[in-house]
Amino acid sequence: MKFKVLLLLCLTFPLCAALAQSGKTYQVKSPDGKISINITTGAAVSWSVKHEDTEVILPSAISMTLDNGVVLGKNAVVKKTAANSANAIIKTPVYKKTQVQDNYNQLTISFKGDYNLVFRAYNDGAAYRFITQKKGDITIVNEEANFNFKGDYKAFLPFVNDFRNKDKFNISFEAHYDNISLSAIKKDTLAFLPILVDIGSPKKAVILEADLQDYPGMYLTPDEGNNLHGVFSPYPTEEAIKGINYVVNKRAEYIAKTTGTRSFPWRVVVISTEDRQLADNDMMQKLAEPSQITDYSWIKPGKVAWDWWNDWNITHVDFKAGINVPTYKYYTDFAAANKLEYIIIDEGWSDDHDLNKTKLDVQQIVDYAKQKNVGVILWSTWYAITRDTEGLLAKFEKMGVKGFKVDFIDRDDQKMVSSLYDIAKKAAAHHLLIDYHGMYKPSGMQRTWPNIINCEGVKGLENMKWGTDNQPGYDVSIPFIRMMSGSMDYTPGGMRNASKDAFRPVNSNPMTQGTRCHQLAMYTIFESPLQMLSDNPTIYQREQESTNFIAEIPTIFDATVALDGKVGDFVSIARKKGSTWYAGAMTNWNAREIAVDLSFLGDGNYKATIFEDGVNAGRDATDYITKTITVTAKDKLNIKMASGGGWAARFEKQ
Repeated sequence: MKFKVLLLLCLTFPLCAALAQSGKTYQVKSPDGKISINITTGAAVSWSVKHEDTEVILPSAISMTLDNGVVLGKNAVVKKTAANSANAIIKTPVYKKTQVQDNYNQLTISFKGDYNLVFRAYNDGAAYRFITQKKGDITIVNEEANFNFKGDYKAFLPFVNDFRNKDKFNISFEAHYDNISLSAIKKDTLAFLPILVDIGSPKKAVILEADLQDYPGMYLTPDEGNNLHGVFSPYPTEEAIKGINYVVNKRAEYIAKTTGTRSFPWRVVVISTEDRQLADNDMMQKLAEPSQITDYSWIKPGKVAWDWWNDWNITHVDFKAGINVPTYKYYTDFAAANKLEYIIIDEGWSDDHDLNKTKLDVQQIVDYAKQKNVGVILWSTWYAITRDTEGLLAKFEKMGVKGFKVDFIDRDDQKMVSSLYDIAKKAAAHHLLIDYHGMYKPSGMQRTWPNIINCEGVKGLENMKWGTDNQPGYDVSIPFIRMMSGSMDYTPGGMRNASKDAFRPVNSNPMTQGTRCHQLAMYTIFESPLQMLSDNPTIYQREQESTNFIAEIPTIFDATVALDGKVGDFVSIARKKGSTWYAGAMTNWNAREIAVDLSFLGDGNYKATIFEDGVNAGRDATDYITKTITVTAKDKLNIKMASGGGWAARFEKQ
């Protein structure tokens, strides 16, 4: 990437009377001039962000405290500044589009004490990060990251609510959003990122972090006024196995020990003027460390026949279904018949703590699947794969396994974050894919290591097994919030669809909330380079029309267009692969009628294959109809979605 030095975007003028003697203010603006970041230095360093006339972030303090008592950002003496700009194309071969434009203006402020603060202004957001140039290692006691808002705005926040081992930093990172005012957030509660704040209709601000490496993830908690500030999990010093989890019994009084010369995670605010802009945002790709992989030929995205969600409940067979070779051959045959790329052998094939203690002839299944052109992915706990990461990856690569689903991570302290990068790096050396389940938001790691082909950090379909409230409302919130941090292992595809009144939790034959078309639409709307078919092969074969439609939807795309939506209400997105477009729409529990503008299609005629809610879908959520019509870019389709409903379509150029 080439940087071109701009006219210095540095203005020195008093911010106010109190700072006139000791502080200076600097500014950097987005390429379109609509977003401005103002930075004040002196006794403290603070930043603020404006979008046109809207004050997005009021002056908010920034600092980093080291264990030797030095506070980076306090009594800050500026040595020099440098302004740069970039306008480059990032190639993104395992993504929702093949390339991303990276266009920003940047200001780097170098301070006495061997550290910098870098500020970037994009047309869709603002970001900053610390960079240190200190000799040897450093210990970081805490980081001060503040987001002060002007008003008592409404926000969508996922709160920590499921401590493991009585440790508030040992969690699943799965929660529905509380849509509440900033003043209603209870003290000492933690929200994990991303969160969305309504800064005045129609503008929204989403707080993220990017390029999270060798450092703990950030949570947000309230303070006085309309402030949210960062909280970071302390470093673990005592750990132990507790059931399937590897938990922390004791934490240090610091958050990270790290090399003294490095860059730290970006603190990010994405700003939208329409909700739909958030459903097609590339900030993680732009801010993450570039890919460490040059040969992508072995990274094969695709769909997966999955066993665990459906509890191995295949029927009409002459063997007892379960964790055995005949069952996985059956899953393999189903995958091959529907041109699915993979099967997953989930929990139960091995000891939870030792992958060398197997209960299944994995080699026989891998060999059988290879004959059918189907890859095999194995499940593992984080603890098990880290007992001998290099040895285990080498062993299973030699067997022909294609990757691992690593589960029960449930932490984002520095040790865990570093471990996930280490696993991905070692897996890449063995041409193995990684699906991180039971983990935090990906925060850009999928650009750096594209063999991390999916991540969870979402309250997905598995929660239907034990029951949850208002899943359709959550489904139409995450495309605007969680999905901005990276792809989601939501695991869609349930065929036992239920209306709000009819739904009940069932473990072995689970239902889904909302209609069949709501599930079908997820395959286009949710970003997942490795996408599950969560129900069992028997029911998919009974619902072959739906299965055929799902099987033909790609998992990575050449282009994406967010068509319409309102966070928490509905969403519609179109994506292109080759000359074919795929589109989906979903609504919350409110029945809804929307118009889909087909101008994204471009020139020519298209054969549209459409799945839409049937007239009785509000009572029987499995009810749908299909139709085939010819359309052009000049057309608009009026679609009706039932309560918890959806709509899905494929447009093939004629």
